[in-house]
Amino acid sequence: MSPRLLLLAFFVVARAWAGEIAPEQRRSGYEMMSRETQKIQDDDATNPGMLWVLDGEALWKRKAGAADRACADCHQSMRGVAARYPAFDPARGRPVTLEQRINSCRVDHQKAPPLPYESKELLALSAYVARQSRGLPIEPKIEARTKPFLDSGREAFHRRQGQLNLSCSQCHDDNWGKKLAGSVIPQAHPTGYPIYRLEWQNLGSLGRRLRNCVFGIRAQVPELGSDELVDLELYLMWRARGMKIEAPGVRP
Repeated sequence: MSPRLLLLAFFVVARAWAGEIAPEQRRSGYEMMSRETQKIQDDDATNPGMLWVLDGEALWKRKAGAADRACADCHQSMRGVAARYPAFDPARGRPVTLEQRINSCRVDHQKAPPLPYESKELLALSAYVARQSRGLPIEPKIEARTKPFLDSGREAFHRRQGQLNLSCSQCHDDNWGKKLAGSVIPQAHPTGYPIYRLEWQNLGSLGRRLRNCVFGIRAQVPELGSDELVDLELYLMWRARGMKIEAPGVRP
């Protein structure tokens, strides 16, 4: 290889490494919020997401479907479960999100219809399960059968798209900590989902947040539960591995 090509290759590799956030530099979006907003999340008495957690606990104990069975009839503690999702589902041959797993259990074991994405009931059950993993490290299981989907999510994160020709990594790897339209750009670590966004005045899933971002760059918005969003969620959870679950989080 000529010296000129070697130098070019060096700069390409250096640029690729420059976009990665070193483990010791990773920050939750919580750390970039105002102290006033942090206090809302910190206190379960003022955290609006806890209303969904309480509803989820009631739903967890309520019998449903033709099987007349409650989630609590099969499951006891769900501590640590949310920290491992998305997880590989052999029946589907691909990873599924926590919301999809809840719906699978409803259909297969309770003989009940699946809950719509972003419905109050599905968000409540997700928040109740996720709350039980608060403080635990995010540790999605990556193995040979999961890796292709992780690679797909990584590619989506770094792919330029939309009319603005932007990628997720350009904001969240290269420009985190700076401001966009007056708001601090976070590192996009999904530590608090489902989260209560003050902008939404509601609880929402990671899938909803990802769709908002895709819409913001004027790209084709994937459907909730689509393979593309699930793969991207898997990559984001892997990217945040070792960081602590905060659910239900609060964000501006």
